[in-house]
Amino acid sequence: MEVDCINFRETGYFSELICDYLDKKKELKPFYNRMPELNNFKAQIEEKAKSFPKENRKILRAALKRQYEKVNTSENTGTNIDLLAEANSFTIITGHQLNLFTGPLYFLYKIISTINLTEQLNQEYTDSNFIPVYWMATEDHDFDEINYFNFDGKKVQWNIETSGGVGRLSTEGLEGVLEVITGTFGETDNANYLKTLFHKAYLEHATLTEATRFLANELFGQYGLVIVDGDDSDLKRLLIPYAKKDIFEQLPYKIVSKSIDELASISDNYKIQVNPREINYFYLNDSIRERIVEKDGTYFVNDTEIQFTAKELEEELESHPERFSPNVIARPLYQEVILPNLCYIGGGGELAYWLELKAYFEVLDITFPILLLRNSALVITEKQSEKVKKMDLSMADLFLKQNQLINKKIRKISNIDIDFSPQKKLIEEQFADMYKLAEQTDKSFLGAVKAQEIKQKKGLDALEKRLLKAQKRKLKDHVVLLTELQNQLFPNQSLQERQLNFSELYLEYGATLIPMLVKSLEPLKNKFLVLRN
Repeated sequence: MEVDCINFRETGYFSELICDYLDKKKELKPFYNRMPELNNFKAQIEEKAKSFPKENRKILRAALKRQYEKVNTSENTGTNIDLLAEANSFTIITGHQLNLFTGPLYFLYKIISTINLTEQLNQEYTDSNFIPVYWMATEDHDFDEINYFNFDGKKVQWNIETSGGVGRLSTEGLEGVLEVITGTFGETDNANYLKTLFHKAYLEHATLTEATRFLANELFGQYGLVIVDGDDSDLKRLLIPYAKKDIFEQLPYKIVSKSIDELASISDNYKIQVNPREINYFYLNDSIRERIVEKDGTYFVNDTEIQFTAKELEEELESHPERFSPNVIARPLYQEVILPNLCYIGGGGELAYWLELKAYFEVLDITFPILLLRNSALVITEKQSEKVKKMDLSMADLFLKQNQLINKKIRKISNIDIDFSPQKKLIEEQFADMYKLAEQTDKSFLGAVKAQEIKQKKGLDALEKRLLKAQKRKLKDHVVLLTELQNQLFPNQSLQERQLNFSELYLEYGATLIPMLVKSLEPLKNKFLVLRN
């Protein structure tokens, strides 16, 4: 495929905070450790190697061996799990929810960015091993965010009543979803593969965690991807001392709140992604995942009858660490405590909340990872590429808001000049003389002159809009074709990767899809990629 690039800021789909981070705005330097550049990984390796306990590696390897007991592990993944016990092995990690059938397309981009970065690092730093990791968000409880995927503009949805962490959900009832996709995907070889993949993942595995592990392993196991489930008693035991500082000292609440204030002082346009709570842990079992809250020295599990004294809660944490589930503020710390990690790869929203956390990591003496914005891409099929060429559209044109794109194209193809800029310039020149006259005679007339200039410019604007509207009607076929094409590439006027499921592209490209993306995506490119035939 041919690969074109466009700056993230120019797409109009990324926040000012993330664009400023990518542009290395100096005011943001206190909020990250090192920029995601190949030469910066040497210092990151040295820092993590000194701080990561050897014992944690043994615990991690043993936990992963146990988690993979029922999985047909690829040779590359098996090797990587064993390598994690070695002092010169490091991870690159991305995380994602357990979305039904991977959810949005960017699930693939996250993992491929992670795989490709480890490959680059293995080539550059040959004395170390670099391992791609996908962290499954098995403990999330917002089922409505993950119980569907989009196909051909429609939701394919799994409707059941749920509670607790989604990873423990039974996959019973997903036969109905399989029936829907059987009637939707068609009967091609590619469609039949997808239906078989769904059946094996969701109808032959008991829980959503097991199904998602199977699915990700089937898609990426050959690349050595290691899949981690944080809902693990042995791994959470490593988190106990940090959980105590959160629950009993409210340390992250104090430090992260200060960081948020400091970020907000840099720009009014920085949207704060998440706010810390006084306690950033949930109480978790098979039926609930509810916040732990403190009131007058007693600790309550929100919306339940469960309560503890401080001593009882500490004993519960020591005896059953698996019952304590970190929230979005505490989970990044958990990842960095149990993994010899160098870099976290995530979307713009994820990096925004990671930028709030560096001071908290420093206080706890945990190495803060490099933060890398995952690859984003627009995939243009051969047919769509032909239309883009026929309509004489640039890549930048495609990212314009629809009304701007149509107006620009209509002006370009019209056989009359719809741009009244020369007339407006002439008005400005004429009024320049009137301003001089008012200055020399009576300055009180300056306001009246200005008002008249504005009125005449507004009149020209109105005429220009009417003429443009008339041309749109005259060139209706062009408008329709242009609108249809952009709606295909930007469904719901959003990025393709946030709307489409990978199945739509798989039906088009088949087994070549993932190798094609692996070949095309460059994690350190720092550009939005347009992939086209």
